[in-house]
Amino acid sequence: MALDMNNFTSNQKEQSAVKSNRKLRIGIIGTGGISGSHIPAYLRQEDVELAAGCDLIPGKAESKFRYYKIEGGKFFTDYKEMIDTVEMDAVSVCTYNSTHAECAIYALEHGLNVLLEKPFTVTLEEAAAVMRAEKKSGKFVSVGFQPRFDANMQMIKKIVQSGELGRVFYVQTGGGRRHGIPVSWTDTFIQKDKAGLGAVGDIGCYSIDLVMNALNNPKPLTVSGTVSDYFGTTPEAYAQVGRPECAKMFSVDDFASAYIRLEGGIILDFRIAWYMHLDTPGDTIIMGTKGSLRIPSTECWNGTFNKPMTLYRDIAGEPTQIEIPLLPATTNLWDKKIRSFLDAVITGGKAPVPTDQIIYNQAILDGISRSGKLGHEVKIEIPEI
Repeated sequence: MALDMNNFTSNQKEQSAVKSNRKLRIGIIGTGGISGSHIPAYLRQEDVELAAGCDLIPGKAESKFRYYKIEGGKFFTDYKEMIDTVEMDAVSVCTYNSTHAECAIYALEHGLNVLLEKPFTVTLEEAAAVMRAEKKSGKFVSVGFQPRFDANMQMIKKIVQSGELGRVFYVQTGGGRRHGIPVSWTDTFIQKDKAGLGAVGDIGCYSIDLVMNALNNPKPLTVSGTVSDYFGTTPEAYAQVGRPECAKMFSVDDFASAYIRLEGGIILDFRIAWYMHLDTPGDTIIMGTKGSLRIPSTECWNGTFNKPMTLYRDIAGEPTQIEIPLLPATTNLWDKKIRSFLDAVITGGKAPVPTDQIIYNQAILDGISRSGKLGHEVKIEIPEI
């Protein structure tokens, strides 16, 4: 039977936004780099008022709001004081990874919905604690994986779930940067007390979500992982940004790899790098009993590709390969991320990127970290929520 390409080239229809009968009051916790993507996306929504901003550094939140010409906001250095003082509908948590859990839990306990930047948390137990607070509060947490809203990312899931590949048994994914330790504007990514995780938590979580979402989030069973810091601890790694002093600050991973067993007999082969002597650690490959899909290598942080995907399968007994055309981007992914969050706040619906899916992503990150330290495979046990 011939492959119907119309199944994989249909236009993505944009969903109409749900409008509130009043402006939603949003607070920003953490006004560092990533808030510079949240704030403009909120400002592009007609039914939003940015009511407050909070940052540990005095004056930073006010400066950020002033930069975006936001009037009427209130400013704090303590997120608890902000939540206790200002009437809000929801918050974006854009803080250090190490404080994701505490900020999200406090917001939930005070009746606020939460848009939580990735990675979900640093440890699996922290993620479970957030989910327990979420369950108790009746509110929701949506985790910040904007690539899920990209039409081509959605196409990957559509192809896998269509059955065209048959039973998936092996997946390879990852990404990396040749020279890309993120210190050009901050050094918080490379400090364990703030970031908790290095490359594996910064960009590795995106590569994992790409394939886990396509597979409908099978439960991880075991992880055999490695982590290393061969480059981050050397001054030479910072030559291009002129910050050799960062080598002494570096206390996280700059490379990680793992062999992960998933439910359903699926093997996930993963690697990620902030710095390597290579252009790419390889494409993402999803192998099945009827066909395989190759997804061109990408840094995988913004949900875009620059080359078409390729579907490999036999037709009439002959090996063939079919190019899956790229779908055009029609809307800013951050706008989709923010709008879908706001719509769920208005309707009381399910989180666009729910924690009950992302906890498996976090379990893998946690497993890689533990296995790397112990030097052997570890079993994954999801805590009771």
